[in-house]
Amino acid sequence: MKDNREFDVIIYGASGFTGQLIAEYMATRAAEETGLRWALAGRNADKIAAVVAESGLPADVPVIAADSADQDAMNALAARTKVILTSVGPYQMYGSQLVQACASNGTDYVDLCGEPNWMREMIDQHQAAAQASGARIVFSCGFDSIPSDLGVHFLQQQATAQLGKPLPHVRGRVRAMNGGASGGTVASMQATMGAAMKDPAVGALLKNPYGLANPGFDGPKQPSSHKPSYDEGLGSWAAPFVMAVINIPNVHRSNFVQGYSYGEDFTYSEMLLTGPGEKGEKIANAMAVPSLTGKGDTPQPGEGPSREEQVAGNFDLLFVGENDAGDTVKVSVAGDRDPGYGSTSRMISEAALTLAFDNVETAGGMWTPASALGDKLITRLGAHAGLTFNVE
Repeated sequence: MKDNREFDVIIYGASGFTGQLIAEYMATRAAEETGLRWALAGRNADKIAAVVAESGLPADVPVIAADSADQDAMNALAARTKVILTSVGPYQMYGSQLVQACASNGTDYVDLCGEPNWMREMIDQHQAAAQASGARIVFSCGFDSIPSDLGVHFLQQQATAQLGKPLPHVRGRVRAMNGGASGGTVASMQATMGAAMKDPAVGALLKNPYGLANPGFDGPKQPSSHKPSYDEGLGSWAAPFVMAVINIPNVHRSNFVQGYSYGEDFTYSEMLLTGPGEKGEKIANAMAVPSLTGKGDTPQPGEGPSREEQVAGNFDLLFVGENDAGDTVKVSVAGDRDPGYGSTSRMISEAALTLAFDNVETAGGMWTPASALGDKLITRLGAHAGLTFNVE
């Protein structure tokens, strides 16, 4: 039925900061993907038309007006396309009707969500509908959490090839990350923190590494990622990493929905390396107290790093897998653009194109990037998006 739809991909939120980057990247990919039918959508068609003109996008790209608060409009939008790619956040404020529409209409869906409280709510509400309709709902298809989720997936593949089975203990370590935040990302984090302050259950979910996995699963105690520590194996201090709050639950969800393919004894931590010695320790301690107050120079929605900063940015993540016998496998995932925007716009676009064109066999349901798209997405990211997956 999806083959008869008007579009392959609709980008929802094309007038936002990240949405515009996604639209520009999709325009370059449309010239390479034979027959790609795509459109731009959002609440205000005039704003999207202005983006088309200002960014030099193809003048004939269709523009669709649809309000995220209007369930009928979301249903109509979902029914027109194979895949919806949405950058409209905070998702807990503007995303629920679109997920419902996709789950009901059998439409595949990708987003940039880093809000585990909302994701848990969507999983609980729409898993059955997505399974029935065949819709693949794939959350967190940007810097959170594609590098982490696919990095662990890639490591476990290498471990299985080398050792015959996956490794039970993995730690992710950010070795480099150069790039700025946008106002949209800050707004999503603030919305999540606000929800946690109002509802203790949300706060508890954010602290639970299994919060997006099976609610009844009582797995092994996970290593702390919340305070500075010295990583003896790597000879470096490590600081809490702001994205770990979403990356860790996503990695555990991948393990769960794949039938505990990493093992029921699987542990995962994620931190940012700050270097050796007293200097590394000082940096780690300073980074342990992040500020997201929304005051001072905090970017506002619609703002973000410059084009020059996006191109100059990069990231490099190391993943170390171990078992109790002392076997070790190391892999890395690196990107050649600003992680939050230059690379994220490419990652989510390739995730959407993977669903649209690569004969993904994943059944309907609520998924993570690794569990839904796996090797096919790794191939696309390497070929088009500037990401590299290497064994070290």
